[in-house]
Amino acid sequence: MKVFLIGFMGSGKTTVGRKLANYLKYEFIDLDKFIAAKAGMSIPDFFAKHGEEEFRKMERDVLQNTLYPENVVIATGGGTPTYDDNMNWMNENGKVAYLSLPPKALASRLENSTTDRPLLKNLKGEELVGFITSKLKEREPYYNLSKCVISASDITAERLAFYLNLGYEV
Repeated sequence: MKVFLIGFMGSGKTTVGRKLANYLKYEFIDLDKFIAAKAGMSIPDFFAKHGEEEFRKMERDVLQNTLYPENVVIATGGGTPTYDDNMNWMNENGKVAYLSLPPKALASRLENSTTDRPLLKNLKGEELVGFITSKLKEREPYYNLSKCVISASDITAERLAFYLNLGYEV
């Protein structure tokens, strides 16, 4: 089974994804790292050289055309569900969990890593919270198409596995 973790940057997709994969004895793929390896450069470098639109095209191609292991947890990029038909494709090809957090919690997690994230452009404080709030308004209609919406504030691999298997929404 393919399990796709979606949510805003900083929501814990990679951290929880690794733990979930370990718990389920699945393989783990961080889609951004996979894309960076395929592109031969970091995501910030790709953004700088080619722009967001080209990144989203490549992201879609990699997401939808990769031959995944039979049992895998895939941590997507924060914008992955919002481009083209990615969200529908993920829902049709696996189980999708949206790891949800409010803007201030995301900002707290992201405050010290804005230089590594092209869309954050060294934002700090209220400016960062405002950007996240605005982006979440754009992205949540896509994120909420997930069959499993769960608060990422205190999620464990065990609890996420339970919710994914039973389709509960919290």
